[in-house]
Amino acid sequence: MRGKFITFEGSEGCGKSTQSRLLYKYLKSKGYNVVYLREPGGTRISEKLRSLLLDPANHISPVCETLLYMAARAQVVNDIVKPAIIKGRIVVCDRFLDSTLAYQGYGLGIDIDFIKKIGAFASAGIKPNLTILLDLPVKKGLKHREAYRDRIEQRNFRYHFRVRRGYLKLGAQEPERIKIVKVDKDKSATQQKIRKIVEKYVL
Repeated sequence: MRGKFITFEGSEGCGKSTQSRLLYKYLKSKGYNVVYLREPGGTRISEKLRSLLLDPANHISPVCETLLYMAARAQVVNDIVKPAIIKGRIVVCDRFLDSTLAYQGYGLGIDIDFIKKIGAFASAGIKPNLTILLDLPVKKGLKHREAYRDRIEQRNFRYHFRVRRGYLKLGAQEPERIKIVKVDKDKSATQQKIRKIVEKYVL
């Protein structure tokens, strides 16, 4: 596989979607062949699963939630991620398997080893070359979501604290792949940090 796979992770309100899109546009402007995706989503089936997962009206068990995220991931890997990497493209993805480890594993208590095993199956063994982990205190992040919160965002502070702590634990376990970036008030300053990391470790 000749392409590169860059993922963005982080707890709620960290600016992950904004920063990943900024990087995508930057790489395109530099002439790279880039594909941008969000998770869950990216395909018709995965987007439908996203709607189910994030709708506050739905009551979904932790096990069902975990498996639905994996199903959405399996489809987007099969349809978009794997073909793009084989063709030598750079794939920039807003969330991937680390999200499931943080949110459903450390957040909800689903067995971490189980998530890793089924995650490897769902993602066809594909792992990111680089993961940008945007870190922001939980209270600050949730404050950015006060106007509207989806099903996951509506969970209590303790849950979101466990998610952030889980992310930091993952970063400590895989420092070569996962690069922790402290979120700056200035979005452009955060983006500059990200570009330096990408240029050093991926390009």
